[in-house]
Amino acid sequence: MSLRKNKTSLRNLLIITVVAILAVGVFFVAYYGLGTNNVSRVLTVEEAQSVVDKSIDSIPRASADGAQYIFDNVNIMVNSVEKGEGKSLIFNCSYSSYDVKNVLGPKLEEVFGKVYQLYLDNKNNGIMTNSTKVNLSVKSEIVDILSVSDARVTGNISITAFEIAEGEFSLHLDRDIVNTVTGGMQDIVDTVKNTNTVKHYNEVVDISPLTTLRNGITSSFEINDYYSVVPYTGTAFKKAVDAFKDDFYLNFIEDNRWQYLAKGLGTTLGLTGLSVLLGIFIGFLVAVIRCTYQTTGKLKIIDAVCRLYLTVFRGTPLMVQLLIIYFIILLPIGVPKFVAAVLCFGFNSGAYVAEIVRGGIMSVDKGQMEAGRSLGFNYAQTMVNFIAPQAFKAVLPALANEFITLLKESSVAFYLGVSDLTQGGLVIRSRTYSNFMPLIAVALIYLILVLILTYLVSLLERRLRKSER
Repeated sequence: MSLRKNKTSLRNLLIITVVAILAVGVFFVAYYGLGTNNVSRVLTVEEAQSVVDKSIDSIPRASADGAQYIFDNVNIMVNSVEKGEGKSLIFNCSYSSYDVKNVLGPKLEEVFGKVYQLYLDNKNNGIMTNSTKVNLSVKSEIVDILSVSDARVTGNISITAFEIAEGEFSLHLDRDIVNTVTGGMQDIVDTVKNTNTVKHYNEVVDISPLTTLRNGITSSFEINDYYSVVPYTGTAFKKAVDAFKDDFYLNFIEDNRWQYLAKGLGTTLGLTGLSVLLGIFIGFLVAVIRCTYQTTGKLKIIDAVCRLYLTVFRGTPLMVQLLIIYFIILLPIGVPKFVAAVLCFGFNSGAYVAEIVRGGIMSVDKGQMEAGRSLGFNYAQTMVNFIAPQAFKAVLPALANEFITLLKESSVAFYLGVSDLTQGGLVIRSRTYSNFMPLIAVALIYLILVLILTYLVSLLERRLRKSER
């Protein structure tokens, strides 16, 4: 028997090991890919030239008339193509362009002065100067300056192209590449964006308040429609995992945002624990009063009060009760939000606990009461020593369900501004503008708490069953 048992354990261990190895293998294949980290093919020079031309033509914005003229005179020729790392190709190119930085740069002050004069002339004639007119004026000045200059820059440059789909490539054009092939165009752009004054008849004029003029000049040079970010070429599974990691870091690790959930969890546990204790006390008290009235006819007035209490708290929504108890009853006398929430949840839970316990007490055979009284116990002693223990065993599952419900319903406390678990998730959401991660985290924490509470109740039930034997 022992040998057979050892063989079974060894076989189970072997199966678990094989399954674990297969799972790890499947993960690595899905994450890193299998033969998918290489380009599908190397483009010809003609195909590479088409990719370059298409990318360069799409760079300037439609409103950037000055930049458009400069790009129209950029010539990039692909000389050879070679394979790069991973899913990339290297285009070895030669380029030719206006020497924008050295020719146009020293003339910028003059250009701005002429555009400002146009603005003044239009203003004096009652004509509104919009961004389009400024764009056209700037372009005219650029054409006049560059077209009469023979200064050009030439050179060689390597440009990386990434395969974003099978046979489809996208250039990686960062600032330095664009600046190089346009003869320093990006340097001019940076200068223009940082220019707040123009020189007009030896007088320095602040144009920062002139929004239309300043935006018109800036947009004439602005070129931000190019891809400076390396395209993602990993597997779909890897992309999903990396996105999950980034989202997790953003929502919980960055700025220690997990502390909002930790502090909120502590508040939720404290709120639920105190509410449970208050609910149990009220529930058992009301249940005993009602059972006493039903069996003996005593405590009639108190029983009527208890029935009114049960009707109100079981017949109105918890949210409404919370708002009434805090804003109408307790806020005027300065009771803190947390205390108000505990009182509301405790009274609400007590109403349901009372009916659960009453049902358990009434389910105990009447002979148990008679047996206790025949042994010399009074009514209260019989209730405590004979009836209550039996009723508790009968209603334990229902009580556990009520406490689980209370734990989940405590999430509405955030409407009062109580910094509970739900509020912690909402704070993270407001910081990161991410919905999925913080809300799912809150839901998982509540689920774990419910599972733990359910497990503890099951242990208590087993212990009570053992005591019956």
